[in-house]
Amino acid sequence: MDELKVFTGNAHPALARAVAKYLKIPAGKCEVLTFANENIFVRILENVRQRDTFVIQPLCSPVNNNLVELLILIDALKRASAGRITAVVPYYGYGRTDKKDQPRVPITARLVADLLTVAGANRLLTVDLHAAQIQGFFNIPVDELTALYLLSRYFKEKGLDDLVVVASDIGATKRARDLAANLNAPLAIVEKRRVGNVDKAETMNVIGEVEGKVALTVDDEIDTAGSLISVVSALEKRGVKEIYACCTHPIFSGSAIQKIASSPIKEVVVTDTVPVAGKKKLDKITVLPIAPLLGEAIHRIHTGLSIGAMFEQG
Repeated sequence: MDELKVFTGNAHPALARAVAKYLKIPAGKCEVLTFANENIFVRILENVRQRDTFVIQPLCSPVNNNLVELLILIDALKRASAGRITAVVPYYGYGRTDKKDQPRVPITARLVADLLTVAGANRLLTVDLHAAQIQGFFNIPVDELTALYLLSRYFKEKGLDDLVVVASDIGATKRARDLAANLNAPLAIVEKRRVGNVDKAETMNVIGEVEGKVALTVDDEIDTAGSLISVVSALEKRGVKEIYACCTHPIFSGSAIQKIASSPIKEVVVTDTVPVAGKKKLDKITVLPIAPLLGEAIHRIHTGLSIGAMFEQG
């Protein structure tokens, strides 16, 4: 495995190019297309025999197409005798279906793990999983990176006064606590209750002192922005001065952009684990590049260096 190769499907080619540029290597050549009958076809256009290969493909919209592309890419590399195949999935789709919280429902996050493994992936590299236990769904090594240090560095440089970090729900508490520690800020938590299986949440209570402060909400992803707007409404009622928001994965489904645009949020800071382009760009949305983080992790995996040391250095 003396040579490093980085391939990508159609999910986020710009990210793959940025990672290849960071690594100072050309992007791997492959053909990924869809026939008229909707069958996906992949052909690797260079020798990968015994090479160390990485496939960069977030499971963003269209999620199912991108998942199948990833599986077929992995299979193509396996059949081309690649030495090791690492699935680089910056955004792990289906991550929110990680447990049986109702009768007769699937655990799709586990199913996706099984599919990746059966396809031939030897390891997974991902960023900020929705739930840490998803790592345990795999029987192959999993490296989970975090964008926490990128986000905290950005807000440190902004130098906001009277800052309080707000966990968007109980599940985001650890992420928010870590961010608050990095920013030397107090922590507040919004307790909310989700209503049914639709993307709708009922905000219940704000735990912590937020009145007269600058609030920074944190979550792993912003999807429809319904939860975010509920949190913003609850914080406004508690008398915060200003509201900022941050997350790793800017999914921005449906009318999310319009909701953010018309909200009192001053700025939403995200990374580009999924594409953020065209209509998704607003003056109040700031996108931090994730490619250097992924590129450094890929370099360390390839050379056998510690991934954890990246974060020990802060």
